[in-house]
Amino acid sequence: MVSTIVWGTGNVGRAAIRAVEAHPALELSGVLVHDPGKVGRDAGDLGGLGHDLGVTATDDIDAVLAAGPRAVVYAASGDIRPDEALSDIVRAIRAGAVVVTPSLYALYDQRNAPPELREPVLAAIAEGGGSLFVSGVDPGWGNDVLPLLISGLGTTVDVIRCQEIFDYSTYDQEDSVRYLVGMGQPMDYEPPMIAPTVPTMVWGGQVRLMARALGVELDEIRETLDRRPLDATVSTKTMGEFEAGTQGAVRFEVQGVVGGEPRIVIEHVTRIHPSCAPDWPAPPDGDGAHRVIIEGRPRIEVTVEATGEGGNRSAGGNATAAGRLVSAIDWLVDAEPGLYDALDVPLRPAVGKLGRRRP
Repeated sequence: MVSTIVWGTGNVGRAAIRAVEAHPALELSGVLVHDPGKVGRDAGDLGGLGHDLGVTATDDIDAVLAAGPRAVVYAASGDIRPDEALSDIVRAIRAGAVVVTPSLYALYDQRNAPPELREPVLAAIAEGGGSLFVSGVDPGWGNDVLPLLISGLGTTVDVIRCQEIFDYSTYDQEDSVRYLVGMGQPMDYEPPMIAPTVPTMVWGGQVRLMARALGVELDEIRETLDRRPLDATVSTKTMGEFEAGTQGAVRFEVQGVVGGEPRIVIEHVTRIHPSCAPDWPAPPDGDGAHRVIIEGRPRIEVTVEATGEGGNRSAGGNATAAGRLVSAIDWLVDAEPGLYDALDVPLRPAVGKLGRRRP
């Protein structure tokens, strides 16, 4: 059994606790938290399992890493604290752990990551013998392993389009929705998440990964952006009201240009209410979905809808991100120490999980 720590118990961390507990090759040996109110609580409680696991959350990083965990699921956010997240991750790798995380966007495409990110990780790997794999859902499997797998069914492929289409009122992180993405803000507000070059920083690595796997050279990566105001004030179950005239929907693309044409496209269609931008793509039902469209012969379209806590699609997406990362741990433990990406780490069948229940 691989001794595994979950570091952070937010949207992804809760799902990671459940994923580690369910994995037949892993043993949850510790949970690290930042919130003093969570210290001393049982991991089963924090993970929403409905029963205790006998693992108590702590904020003592030194003690947890000194115990020598073989793996760490780093689920603390890196969106607004990238330097701190990198420092934490390097610390765990230096302690000899395999680390999996969604928190450092620039390392999804680790070969092209900035030296100031890549070099500390490689130094920690050389010193401690750990490994790092950074992935998630979108960015993550929704625009690397899934579209690449589906592309192999085509006779000819003209364009690969990966879409995330979501009602963000279901996302359990109101500050990010209102201030990073800009929902409910005046139309002259400049949301940090969609500022020029930021989408390429977050999703450009996925475009480069797909291009590398497909054996094509990119001319460049382009961005497009469209925003729509709400026609009327709307009320949401989880975040209250969003006023008429404020931002109600965002649509952007990160385009990989090949031979002068956008051939690899990652598109996000994000609303705060289904009434906004009704002419834009919508999920087949419910609050959100991930979709891959292969334009070519034949035309192929695959839509993935994941449902998590309380029937929530955002929680379902977070659970698939945790599943991708946690399922990679035993593969990484058996591999040589190193810095890996989604083209290195296979997405494998759920060996040992079918019908399996833990007490």
